[in-house]
Amino acid sequence: MAFADNLKQLPGVSHLAAIRLLDTAGQELAIIENKPGQTGSLALYNHLAQLYGAITPEAARKGLELYAEHTSDAHANPGRHPNIDRLLGLIERAETLRVKLVFAV
Repeated sequence: MAFADNLKQLPGVSHLAAIRLLDTAGQELAIIENKPGQTGSLALYNHLAQLYGAITPEAARKGLELYAEHTSDAHANPGRHPNIDRLLGLIERAETLRVKLVFAV
């Protein structure tokens, strides 16, 4: 299934302004905002956080499946898809990121 089709199956994110990704020490490593070009990744990371409680290596593997065709493009073009590159790195390093939701006002 294509990424666009997978997105239709994920919970909506209109209630979110962003997701903050934190390392185990609580240091913010990244933020994914609810804005054009990032909303799909926001929905995907939110879904993974709901399912797994954090972005674990197992969650990252599921995320790569959901990114579908974009995952192979990320492999072929490192740096083009930073949110996918992050998932690949988590798997390689066996790391977990905590998720902090930032709600829309």
